[in-house]
Amino acid sequence: MKNNMQKEEDFNEGSDELYEHYSFIASKGQDPLRVDKFLMNFVENATRNKIQQAAKNGNVYVNGETVKQNYKVKAGDEVKVLFEHPPYEFLLTPEDIPLDIVYEDDTLLVVNKSAGMVVHPGHGNYSGTLINALVYHFENLPNNSSDRPGLVHRIDKETSGLLVVAKTEDAMAHLSKQFFNKTSEREYVALVWGNVEDEEGKIEGNIGRHPKNRLQNTVYEGDEAENGKPAVTHFKVLERFGYITMVSCKLETGRTHQIRVHMKHIGHTLFNDERYGGDKILKGTSFTKYKQFVDNCFKVLPRQALHAKTLGFEHPKTGDWLRFDSEIPDDMQQCIEKWRNYAKNQKEVL
Repeated sequence: MKNNMQKEEDFNEGSDELYEHYSFIASKGQDPLRVDKFLMNFVENATRNKIQQAAKNGNVYVNGETVKQNYKVKAGDEVKVLFEHPPYEFLLTPEDIPLDIVYEDDTLLVVNKSAGMVVHPGHGNYSGTLINALVYHFENLPNNSSDRPGLVHRIDKETSGLLVVAKTEDAMAHLSKQFFNKTSEREYVALVWGNVEDEEGKIEGNIGRHPKNRLQNTVYEGDEAENGKPAVTHFKVLERFGYITMVSCKLETGRTHQIRVHMKHIGHTLFNDERYGGDKILKGTSFTKYKQFVDNCFKVLPRQALHAKTLGFEHPKTGDWLRFDSEIPDDMQQCIEKWRNYAKNQKEVL
């Protein structure tokens, strides 16, 4: 997917101000599929109604020609969505949003992001993001390679936890190099479905876009490994609750959705991870009381059970090793307590 503000002057004689918002090429294995359904699989937070309206307005193109919403996308088709305005994620508006800053100096800051906050603007999330807050509170933040002010790395919208933000060009370069060279420390705490057999382990598997659902990533192995990028996750069991396990995950690499994808790959989808199927009961009994208990856990923790707990890196200016640890947030802690009590009661019954 491209998010640059490339002009597509050849597509419309009446306007030389069409900007490319999305661009996809249908894979070789693509079965004929309506373009509105196709784009639903590719564009995060899009509704079918909005996509159909874009097609009616002549904003959806296949192989350079405008198409209606019932056009059938075929293998090799190039599908683009063009509008007369630049992508909103490039129109950064400073917003007075409070930040939970756990450390700050003249070079960098470390922020504890709450669940539900998007890190940077994108389709469907043009305001209320961490970057909207950062550009309000701090002037002249350096841009990263994607023109995102201050951003060295990111975590998913519904993941809570620690992020480091660069305040100078030197800090941006130094910190980015640490993340690239895998010398930073990142530890997450997660609740996953199932009883993880091994006390600790290493998950290796190239991660890339899912061929059928572009909002998901998946692990590619063997001959297909080239479809993904190398990814390594180290896990360790912290506590067992029978049908659920609490694990620590340390990242060597930082692929999109890495922990979510790797844990699902070994059969332990994150608890209440809607995108990867963890919002259904994947382990347990068929008793109505158990279903009610799990539903209550979902209500207490209405997001994937993942928290970026620990962050460590070398300070770009002083060379000192900095390490920050954050408390597990209340929603996740309540869910853990519920499962802890459930497991204890099960043992007492037995």
